[in-house]
Amino acid sequence: MANRLQRGDRSRLLLLLCIFLGTLRGFRARQIRYSVPEETEKGSFVGNISKDLGLEPRELAKRGVRIVSRGKTQLFAVNPRSGSLITAGRIDREELCETVSSCFLNMELLVEDTLKIYGVEVEIIDINDNAPSFQEDEVEIKVSEHAIPGARFALPNARDPDVGVNSLQSYQLSPNNYFSLQLRGRTDGAKNPELVLEGSLDREKEAAHLLLLTALDGGDPIRKGAVPIRVVVLDVNDHIPMFTQSVYRVSVPENISSGTRVLMVNATDPDEGTNGEVMYSFRNMESKASEIFQLDSQTGEVQVRGSLDFEKYRFYEMEIQGQDGGGLFTTTTMLITVVDVNDNAPEITITSSINSILENSPPGTVIALLNVQDQDSGENGQVSCFIPNHLPFKLEKTYGNYYKLITSRVLDRELVQSYNITLTATDQGSPPLSAETHIWLNVADDNDNPPVFPHSSYSAYIPENNPRGASIFSVTALDPDSKQNALVTYSLTDDTVQGVPLSSYVSINSNTGVLYALQSFDYEQFRDLQLRVIARDSGDPPLSSNVSLSLFVLDQNDNAPEILYPALPTDGSTGVELAPRSAEPGYLVTKVVAVDKDSGQNAWLSYRLLKASEPGLFAVGEHTGEVRTARALLDRDALKQSLVVAVQDHGQPPLSATVTLTVAVADSIPEVLADLGSLESLANSEASDLSLYLVVAVAAVSCIFLVFVIVLLALRLWRWHKSRLLQASEGGLAGVPTSHFVGVDGVQAFLQTYSHEVSLIADSQKSHLIFPQPNYGDTLISQESCEKSEPLLIAEDSAIILGKCDPTSNQVRFISLPPNCWSWDLPGRYSVQSQKQVGEWPRLGLSAPANLIPYGLGCPQTGSIEFSMCGSKYFKSTL
Repeated sequence: MANRLQRGDRSRLLLLLCIFLGTLRGFRARQIRYSVPEETEKGSFVGNISKDLGLEPRELAKRGVRIVSRGKTQLFAVNPRSGSLITAGRIDREELCETVSSCFLNMELLVEDTLKIYGVEVEIIDINDNAPSFQEDEVEIKVSEHAIPGARFALPNARDPDVGVNSLQSYQLSPNNYFSLQLRGRTDGAKNPELVLEGSLDREKEAAHLLLLTALDGGDPIRKGAVPIRVVVLDVNDHIPMFTQSVYRVSVPENISSGTRVLMVNATDPDEGTNGEVMYSFRNMESKASEIFQLDSQTGEVQVRGSLDFEKYRFYEMEIQGQDGGGLFTTTTMLITVVDVNDNAPEITITSSINSILENSPPGTVIALLNVQDQDSGENGQVSCFIPNHLPFKLEKTYGNYYKLITSRVLDRELVQSYNITLTATDQGSPPLSAETHIWLNVADDNDNPPVFPHSSYSAYIPENNPRGASIFSVTALDPDSKQNALVTYSLTDDTVQGVPLSSYVSINSNTGVLYALQSFDYEQFRDLQLRVIARDSGDPPLSSNVSLSLFVLDQNDNAPEILYPALPTDGSTGVELAPRSAEPGYLVTKVVAVDKDSGQNAWLSYRLLKASEPGLFAVGEHTGEVRTARALLDRDALKQSLVVAVQDHGQPPLSATVTLTVAVADSIPEVLADLGSLESLANSEASDLSLYLVVAVAAVSCIFLVFVIVLLALRLWRWHKSRLLQASEGGLAGVPTSHFVGVDGVQAFLQTYSHEVSLIADSQKSHLIFPQPNYGDTLISQESCEKSEPLLIAEDSAIILGKCDPTSNQVRFISLPPNCWSWDLPGRYSVQSQKQVGEWPRLGLSAPANLIPYGLGCPQTGSIEFSMCGSKYFKSTL
C-alpha cells in the first residue's frame, strides 16, 4: 500500500514537472539559444533558424526574416537558402568579452510581415588561442644579503585572455638553490606569484641570480609564456617601506576630467638616506588601466589622464609598489570603482517602418517597429518612449526594449495629408537625457468622398435666338480626394423636353463642366429647361453627386406687334368706320387691338397716329388704341378720312406694325352719298394736272378708244329701258333704319341686310355704284331674277365691265355684270372700264341716284373698296 502511494505521488510530481517545463518552454519560446566557438571561419553554421521559427527555408526571404543589429559590425547572417544562422566574420571572444568569463551575444530576429521579434542568444565558446604573457620583458629584484629565509618578493603576473581551462592555471620557477615559488590569493580569486627566499645570500659569492618564471594555461595543447627574473643581492637595508593602508579603495564618476587626482598612497621607511626614500610605481598593471591612470613616483599621487567609461570598464584593480633606495619594497592594492553618470542619451533605432498608410485603415495598424537602448545603468539606463498626445498614434511595448507604433484611430487624408511623428526617448537620470527621431508618414488617399457642388442648385439665363454652340453656364464640383479619386467628369441625366431628348438641346463638356446650347432657343416655344448635372469621380468604385440646373430663356424683341382688329380679310378688302358729324370731341370711332408674342417690356405696346388725312381731327390712345375724335367735326371736313395707326412695342430695338383705317364722316348713309357727289368739283380741280397727262395718253390711243366708245354706247342704248327699274328702287333704301349706319355694329347689321357693289376711283370725276337686290323678303327683284338677269347699264351707252380683286397677283380681273342686276354711278367719280395698272384708269362719267349708299370692305393689295352683289364680290374703286 505504501509503495502504491509512493508511485502515485511520483506520477503526480512527474505530471507537475511536465506542466512546469511546458509553461517555461512556452514562456521562453521567443528566446533562441545557440553556441559557436570563436575564431571559426566566415560562413560557419551556428543554428537552424528556419526550424526554430517553424518556417520553411524558402519562407525566410518571403516573410522578410532578418537580423536586427545595434552594432556597427555584423557578426552573424541568415542564409536564405539553407535557413540557417551563419557567421558573417571573424569572432574573437577576447575582443568581445574581455572582462567576463561567459560571453553571450544577443541579437534580434525580425519577421517583417508579422512584425514579430525573436531574441537570439549566441554563446561564444572560448578556444585556447592565447598563451599566457607577461607585460615586462625582464624583472629585476633587489634583495639584501642579510635577508632572512622566508622573505617574500612579489613577481609579475601573467595575463591570459582565455577563460576556463584555457586561461592561466599555474606558474613554474626555474630550479635554483636559493629561491622557491609560492602563490598568494587575490580578492578576485586570482593568484599572484611570489618569490620566497629559502636560504641565506652572500653577495660576495654571487651578486646576482638569474631565474625564469613560466606561466602555463590548461588548454590542449598547453600554452605558456615566460619572463626572466634577475635577483640582485644588495647590501644591508634592514627596513622595508610600509604603506599606510594595505588596500586603497576609491570611487570616481565616469565623467571625471583628465588631470584630476583620484587618491594618494603613502609608504614610510625608517631608514635614513636613500634607504629611507620611497619610490612608487605600478605593478602588474593592465594595458587599459595604464592608459587611464598615472602615478607620481615621488608623491604617490594617482591621477586620471584618460577618460573613464562606465559602460566599458566599471572596476579597476591595480598594485602599487613602494621601494626604498636600498632596493627594499612593499606593495599595496588600489581598487577604483567607476560610478555611472548619465552621460549617454537614449538611442532610438527604427527597425522597420512604412512611409505611407491608406486612410480609413483600422485602428491598430502597425506603422513602425523601433528599439530603444541606453548604455547607462540603473536609473540612468531606464528609458521611457512617447509621442505627442495630439497625434492619432500610440506606442505599445512588445519584446524587450521594442515598441510598436500603431494607429489609435481612423485617419482621414482630407483632414491631414501627412504626419511628422516625433518619437522621444527619455531616461530617468538626473538630469534626464533624451533623444528624438522622426517618422514621416504620408496618408494615402481612399475614394471616400464624392464630388460636391458648392451650391444645392443653379440658375442660368440665356437669351433666345442664341447661336448654336454658345456657352450657357459652367458648373464645378470639388472632390477633396487626390489624383484619380479627385478627377471629376460631368454628364447630364437622360431626360426629355416636350418629347425630345434633352441631349438635342444642351450638351456638357465632360472635363470642364461647361454647358453648350445645341439649338437656338425660342422664348415663345418654351421658357425654361430643368437639367440635372451629374459629377462623377474616377475612383474605384466611382462616387457621384448631382445638382439641379434651371435654364431660363430670356425674351428678345423678335416679334413685331400683331394687329387683331381691324382684321384684314383674306380677299384683300379693307374696312370703313363711320363717324357722325354730330360726334363730340372724344367720340369713340373704333379701337385698334394688337398683341405681341414677346413678354415683358418687349410686349408692352403703345399706339400712335402715324398719318391722317386731316391732322388734329382724330387722336389715338397711347395705351388703349382707341381712335377718338379730337375735336368737333365740321362741314368742311372731308367725307373720307384716312388714318394710319402705328403700334410699337418697347423692345430694344422696338418693332412696330401699322394699320390703315378709313373713316366715313356722316350722320347717315344718304349724307354719305350726298357728300360723295359734292366731292366731284373738288376732285376736278385736284385732277386738272393729271387730266393733261391723260389727254395726251388718250390721244395716243384714240383709235382704240373710239371703237370702244361706239360699242359701249350701242350697248347702253339697248339696255336703256332697264334703267327705270333702278330709279324705282331708290325709294326702297330710304326706309332703312338709322341704327343700321351708326358705328361698327350698325354697319355690320347693314351688311347682313344689303349687299352692294360700288366702283369708286380715287382722283376721278366719275364713280360707278351698283346696288344689287336686297337679300331679304321685301325686295323689288327676287334673288333668282338677279342671278339670271343681265347687267343693267345706267349712264351713257357703253358697257360696264367690273373688275374683281385677285389677291395672289395683286391685279384686277374684269368681268361683266350679271343680268337683271342694277348698277348706279356716283357723279364725279371714275369707273373701271378696262384692265390697267392701278392708278391708270380711263375716265367714264356716269350718273346714279344720290340716295343710295353702298357699304364697302378693304382690299389689302390695292387699298380699294369692294361691294357684294348677287353673292359675288367685285373690285370697284379705290377711296
